[in-house]
Amino acid sequence: MSEPTSEQLHIFLDIATEAALAAGAILQSYWGHLEAVEEKGRPGDLVTVADKEAEAAILKVLKRHFPEHSILAEESGQQGDKESDYLWAIDPLDGTTNYAHQYPIAATSIGLLISGKPQVGAIYNPFRDELFRAAKGLGATRNRRPIQVSQTPELSKSLLVSGFAYDRRETSDNNYAEFCHLTHLTQGVRRSGSASLDLSDVACGRLDGYWERGLSPWDVVAGIILVEEAGGKVTAYDGSPLLIDSGRILATNGQIHDQLSTELLQVPPLSSWQ
Repeated sequence: MSEPTSEQLHIFLDIATEAALAAGAILQSYWGHLEAVEEKGRPGDLVTVADKEAEAAILKVLKRHFPEHSILAEESGQQGDKESDYLWAIDPLDGTTNYAHQYPIAATSIGLLISGKPQVGAIYNPFRDELFRAAKGLGATRNRRPIQVSQTPELSKSLLVSGFAYDRRETSDNNYAEFCHLTHLTQGVRRSGSASLDLSDVACGRLDGYWERGLSPWDVVAGIILVEEAGGKVTAYDGSPLLIDSGRILATNGQIHDQLSTELLQVPPLSSWQ
């Protein structure tokens, strides 16, 4: 297929924004009023009625405008034409654990892959009323104002962010060792509990770099295009092109990218730490 035009990308971005704002209103309506919080099979992997209703609102918007597109949603899985070149990856509530505890770091994340590449993203945190938007070649914004990544030139002067997968209790393939290692080499490592907002914070320069594993496409598609359009860099841990389905991501301001990649690849296993 041919590359989408700027006009088409604007339309996709506006519809993603419409859906994100609709979902955000639902998240606000349930804030502090949840009657039940369920686990989806793994300890700590939570879902609420707010997740489900927000996702339904997003699907309603997307299906009304783009019935021929495919959708990959966290709660309801993949639907639509699987052969479509257009795949929407949506997380209605990224940061459900935070939300369930009324910790206001949570967001709706809506990203569009076109021919397998992130092209459009809208991320909305209704609790800080921050709307992040980006589309290929159109730049990145926060509340409609342009944003860019930080200019921090060295890893030792950087502030990073990461997260821990839901299966961290059962698998040795977690990033505890990396978290400790990089805490010693930087000005700090934060953990917010929302991958989409971590990427948003890298894009707007609040943070200098982010890495994580155990992720799903709906966690990162919107954030990837946001970081790239803000002037940052997104790859696999080793600096090679990112595979969306790999579950691992490295995103930085670009200037510390090689340094962070090098350190990630040489972190000793947690079992060797004293």
